[in-house]
Amino acid sequence: MSYTYSHSSTSRGGSGISSRFSGVYGGSSIHGGFGGSGISQSISRLVSSSSLSSAFGGGGAGGSGFGGGSASHGGDGLLSGNEKYTMQNLNDRLSNYLVKVRSLEDANTDLEHKIHEWYEKQGSITVREQNYSPYYTTIEELREKIHNATMENNHVLLAIDNARLAADDFKLKHENEQSMRLSVESDTHGLRKVLDELTLTRSDLELQIENLKEELAYLKKPQRKCLTSPVTVSSGDSEKGQLMRGTVNVEMDAAPGTDLTKTLTEMRDQYEYIAEKNKRDAEAWYLSQSESLQKEMVSNTEQVQSSKTEITDLRRSLHGLEIELQSQHSMKAGLEASIAETEARYANQLHQLQNIIGGMESQLADLRSDLERQNMEYKTLLDIKAHLEAEIGTYRKLLEEHDQR
Repeated sequence: MSYTYSHSSTSRGGSGISSRFSGVYGGSSIHGGFGGSGISQSISRLVSSSSLSSAFGGGGAGGSGFGGGSASHGGDGLLSGNEKYTMQNLNDRLSNYLVKVRSLEDANTDLEHKIHEWYEKQGSITVREQNYSPYYTTIEELREKIHNATMENNHVLLAIDNARLAADDFKLKHENEQSMRLSVESDTHGLRKVLDELTLTRSDLELQIENLKEELAYLKKPQRKCLTSPVTVSSGDSEKGQLMRGTVNVEMDAAPGTDLTKTLTEMRDQYEYIAEKNKRDAEAWYLSQSESLQKEMVSNTEQVQSSKTEITDLRRSLHGLEIELQSQHSMKAGLEASIAETEARYANQLHQLQNIIGGMESQLADLRSDLERQNMEYKTLLDIKAHLEAEIGTYRKLLEEHDQR
């Protein structure tokens, strides 16, 4: 009975293992493949009909390989009767194992190909982060605009406060000017009363002067030497205007006309002097009061006019400030609405981007878990392969020992 063992070259890269293990034993063949370190050898054996007893432990197809093996040699070195069945079982186990290894290697290659294609389509994480740079630039620009709008709003509020303070100051000045105007009007009203009193006094003095002139004219008339009629005597106090009346009986032995004329002349001169003096004093006082009153009236009129002009300017300025305040309020409301709309829009876009990033991270986590699972399976297969290589080595050693015998 002949037995041929052939082991062709084995190559193992990152993607898979290719091997061939063939054996011919009395018309039966063993086909299999396993990873190795690049061994190429061909063994041809002629086994005598002596008994060979081998025991191979282990599970079924695609399991963990062979268990510990033992060989018992008979006296003539021939194989045992159940050796053919054992070799067929070994052939099936190796074939199933290598089929599973090839399928896993194909799946690993397909998965690596899919990962490579996915990275080519999606790009790396750094590229994706660089793709977000336009959004970051837009966000920074919007933040800068918001900051500028806030600063402008603060300047507007400061200008409004300054305008309000200026308006309060102008209002206080207006109230002061109003009180001053009322005081001037009160003084003017009082001076008008004084002017009326002076006019009445002047009229009274003029009337007294007329009365005195009439009395003086009456006294200048020729007097009778003997008078038996009532005589009216003026008391000399022109301001009081009191008249003393009495009846005088005059009996004259001589002619006293000269003394009476002199007395009347003196009285007339005295009355004229007093009247002229009172007239001059009254006119001087009236003129002085009129001039002072006229000056005060002119000054007060100028102050009132300047106050009216200032009030008009203040009202105009206040109206302009109110219009500017309304426009600033409108601008502020528009900017706030624009900022709110922009923030809402970019918050929505940011939420969408976060959802996309979350989905990609989930896909990446799934891919990583798949890679880890494939890596674990690959390590497991490497362990199985190492165990199989150890068992095959043991098997080869047994065959060599049997050959040497």
